[in-house]
Amino acid sequence: MTSGTWVVLIALVLAVAFGLYRAAVDGRFRGTHRVRAAVEAPTGEPEDGSILEGTEWAGRLGARATLLQFSSAFCAPCRTTRQILADVASRDDGVTHIEVDAEGHLDLVRRLGIMRTPTTLILNAAGHEVVRASGAPKREQVLEALASL
Repeated sequence: MTSGTWVVLIALVLAVAFGLYRAAVDGRFRGTHRVRAAVEAPTGEPEDGSILEGTEWAGRLGARATLLQFSSAFCAPCRTTRQILADVASRDDGVTHIEVDAEGHLDLVRRLGIMRTPTTLILNAAGHEVVRASGAPKREQVLEALASL
């Protein structure tokens, strides 16, 4: 085999491996990130408030949970995620869905460590991040994550 054939073969294997990896991890709810507080306590520790404290969404937390979605205008999976999260929130009175335009709220995106869209954070009633998912989650994954609250 020629060296060009080897290069194409290796590129193909790497692309398939990356695709399988993304299929395995996209939309899965995993642990949380340490959120940098907007205001630090005198001890240097973050304040114990909601991660939405000081934003326009601070008063819109759900009684049981909040599905906080970060989206961008040209993100196709964001539309699917919006439909799934809105549907889940409409079926449970204690759950609300908030969608944030990541491009328009870069300070919040940086503070929360959002690296791509869509990213979904599940917040508890106090507004603390419980779990997060990067990529479009499936309805069952959202329901399973909410059941763990």
